Amino acid sequence: MKREVKNIGNSTAVILPKDLSLRLDLQQGRWLHVSEWPDGGVRISPYDPEFDREKSVVDEIMDEYRDTLRTLAK
Repeated sequence: MKREVKNIGNSTAVILPKDLSLRLDLQQGRWLHVSEWPDGGVRISPYDPEFDREKSVVDEIMDEYRDTLRTLAK
């Protein structure tokens, strides 16, 4: 699906078609989680506070054991 990026006031927006918004159950005021990917892409998914907490724990573990994880990855 190709969508145009638009300026709305001082913000940048991508307008989604109504049928997609309905299928994804997106409603005004609902939060979304945006993740950046190394290849320059993005993923937009429903915001889940529990996932956010779990991701924070994983990020801390990865930081603490960075060298060990790097060695294991070889």
